[in-house]
Amino acid sequence: MLVALAANLVIAVAKAVGGLVAHSPALLSEAAHSVADSLNEVFLLAALRRSRRPADRRHPFGYGKERFFWSLLAAVGIFVMGGCFSFFQGVQALREGAHEDLSGYVIGLIVLGVALLAEGTSLLRAVHQVRAQGGAAGLRDPALRTVVAEDGTAVLGVTLAIAGMALHMATGQVVWEASASLAIGALLVYVAYRLGRDARDQLIGEAADPELSGRIRSLLRAQPEIDSVEALLTMKLGLDSVLVAARVDLAPGMDSERVEEVAVRIKRSIARTVPAADQIFLDVTDRPAGEEARQSPAATGERGGA
Repeated sequence: MLVALAANLVIAVAKAVGGLVAHSPALLSEAAHSVADSLNEVFLLAALRRSRRPADRRHPFGYGKERFFWSLLAAVGIFVMGGCFSFFQGVQALREGAHEDLSGYVIGLIVLGVALLAEGTSLLRAVHQVRAQGGAAGLRDPALRTVVAEDGTAVLGVTLAIAGMALHMATGQVVWEASASLAIGALLVYVAYRLGRDARDQLIGEAADPELSGRIRSLLRAQPEIDSVEALLTMKLGLDSVLVAARVDLAPGMDSERVEEVAVRIKRSIARTVPAADQIFLDVTDRPAGEEARQSPAATGERGGA
């Protein structure tokens, strides 16, 4: 990621210089895009570093959600620094026109060509990493998902800028380049919205994947001591950390010591079956299922599947 950050900074400077020399709104929009990507790389580095901190008294469930918070900031950066500035450049070009300097545009196209090669290589590397981590499962990581979105958007944005500048040179009509700048802005706003929506869902407490929740529910129902599963709640605490809270009704006739032994065994079974479930809370109750919506699981459990 440090290499990607350095590359983005170099590309941003080259685009900015080329845009100023050519007076190109599309190239300046791409410069803002690269600056936003560079800032986002800093956010993602902070996310990776801070989310690995161990749990403490102030944050007993750990710092896994730091990844989601910094991904949200990255989405805001893409929206403000990339999308809004690109819209501004496009509207200004339509209102005031743009200076035409053939030599300057040639330099700008060369800069964009080099940027396209660099961004394309980065995108291929990110896609390879996603595949190495299990395809769609790898995109659960908000940092990796943001990198893939940034690289894909960068390749498409550079392509739009090249097309806009080339058509401007060929026709003499600034509307082509202004349209390219507006299209880049719309693209960045859309990507920022998608990334921000995902980060918001995870920050406010998104449930675990239905497949994982189904495995836990099936495991609970398979226990001979459990008559019924009254409630099962899950919440993602981080990339590989899930909170599990279940309310179960045990078969009658067990004394308190037997109930405790059964609860410990069940929680250990969940931890073995679902390694990500490192916070497990089990509430033994005989309340009827109709009260499920009015009650929340009690916090009687253990950490780490012990």
